[in-house]
Amino acid sequence: MQQGFKEIIIKDNFYQSSSYVPMPLCLIGTLNEDGTLTSFGSYSLVFPYYIAGKQYYAMILECRNTSNTAKGLLRHKKCTINFIPYSKKNFKQCVDNGFPGDTPEEKMKDFIMTPVDGASKAADPKGNYPKCLDEALQVFECTWMDELDGASNDKVQDEYDGPYHDFNGITSKYGAHFILRIDHILLKEKYYDALINGSTRANFCPLPTNWGYRDSKDFWCSPFQKPRAEGIPNRQIDLSSLRYAATRLNTDVQFTDDALKTIVKVPRPFLKLVLQGCVKWANENGVKVITEKEMKIISDKRAAEKKKKK
Repeated sequence: MQQGFKEIIIKDNFYQSSSYVPMPLCLIGTLNEDGTLTSFGSYSLVFPYYIAGKQYYAMILECRNTSNTAKGLLRHKKCTINFIPYSKKNFKQCVDNGFPGDTPEEKMKDFIMTPVDGASKAADPKGNYPKCLDEALQVFECTWMDELDGASNDKVQDEYDGPYHDFNGITSKYGAHFILRIDHILLKEKYYDALINGSTRANFCPLPTNWGYRDSKDFWCSPFQKPRAEGIPNRQIDLSSLRYAATRLNTDVQFTDDALKTIVKVPRPFLKLVLQGCVKWANENGVKVITEKEMKIISDKRAAEKKKKK
């Protein structure tokens, strides 16, 4: 082993007992048993899961299978993931709401933040959805995809003795994983504008970092610090490589050199995917030769589709 490292024993909850893992700090809102109250629990084990190539986008949440959050998802299938800014009082609230054993009513008794309706409620006023937090800078409104891994029959229990699922629903005696389809992403206007028009040090979303590590008496979190940007390398694929990639496609659609020059900055791992997308558009529109003109049409179409999604 390289000098300077010392191997540590890997224990349960290794992300906090055996290591330091930078993670988000979120408050997840779920409905209580009768659906009359949104309870917020503190989480960091929540990460992107499906990011492309699926019919939907998703996060994955890991939690205790007897937590209020797990019970809320098992019963009602809905949650909100609230990314909150750092402050001493916000962090204290997160620590308080992360304490296990409190009922939803006990958790929310002295809650200092402001629950508000989100986009799901606006789209379906008669439906019952967990609330968002007005103080959050960003909120994901989600639905648990309980059909995955055969988890649709999982119910709230005091104890779980198995059999367990592999990756969704009740996955161990103490744990649960929830694959959460993202229904809506809500951003405060300043950070919406930053994503659309370009992020800078001045307008970058100021989210804190939970470092995973905790001991018997403390949670540890660091406030946001302005990030440093490093430019992406300006590498271009040479035209001969583009021609070669285009000729290897199983199609009679041809690309002119002027068309290929428009995608010289596409990273190599994505080149085939981009070319296949162009061929798909050409076949749908009866085009056999793609020129610079057609590439602009394809580019404008993709930009319009992205704008609709936002």
